[in-house]
Amino acid sequence: MPVTIVTGGTFGLGQSIAIDLAERGHQVVAFGLSAAQVSSTARGFDDLLEELKERGLADRVDVLDADVSDAAAVDRVVEHAITRYGQVDGLVNNAAIGPLGTVLDTDEALFDRIFAVNVRGTYLTSRAVIPHMRANGGGSIVNIGSGAGYGKPNMAAYASSKGAILALSSAMAYDHFHDHIRVNVAIPGGGGIVSGMSVGRVGGDEAMFRQRAVAGTVAGRPANGKDLANAVAFLLSDEAATISGSVIDVGCFAHQGGPVSPKQ
Repeated sequence: MPVTIVTGGTFGLGQSIAIDLAERGHQVVAFGLSAAQVSSTARGFDDLLEELKERGLADRVDVLDADVSDAAAVDRVVEHAITRYGQVDGLVNNAAIGPLGTVLDTDEALFDRIFAVNVRGTYLTSRAVIPHMRANGGGSIVNIGSGAGYGKPNMAAYASSKGAILALSSAMAYDHFHDHIRVNVAIPGGGGIVSGMSVGRVGGDEAMFRQRAVAGTVAGRPANGKDLANAVAFLLSDEAATISGSVIDVGCFAHQGGPVSPKQ
């Protein structure tokens, strides 16, 4: 049974990933913060715990309260996984915050916090698990990117942090090629995808968010957490044994300047 850590796995898209992996046979260690975070609608762990209970997965997902930007907290999560399960096979770096703003209206503290969560968090968790993966013969890391990583308006700090994730992922893929550790990126395609971050950017009003005219995906609907989870599960699986340094865009050509405009 593969053991997989999911950062930010306690809410939103991360919750979808954690539950999907558990249903596919992974032992999941999901962690996040129970306290509210800037630009997100995440509130505690109750929704996740209730869903796990309803699906009969309570024993397949460990839910931990930890700050991904705190090295000691990350080390405790990894130690929990190793002590309890003896190995870490997969890591999904999903935790992120994404307040809007230009360089002029993003203050220094917020800029630093965005990079602390989105980039430092990915660095810290990867640094903590890679030695265990290497000792165990390999593993797979999936970093959750964003179309903003190629540059989007009014997202200066967030976009630059996600651009850093693309570069960091490629560098890690090169560095750990001979360790048999695969590193890839999955981008949740815009076009109306609903997440705690996207809804948080409009003041938490999900109804207003859903009323926007969007193109959705080529499937004729917006992407959802399950769509992202499917891509993540593939990248973690042996079916992707030869894939590293790649980007899967789950939706709307975000890596090419998308999403597509709504049909008139």
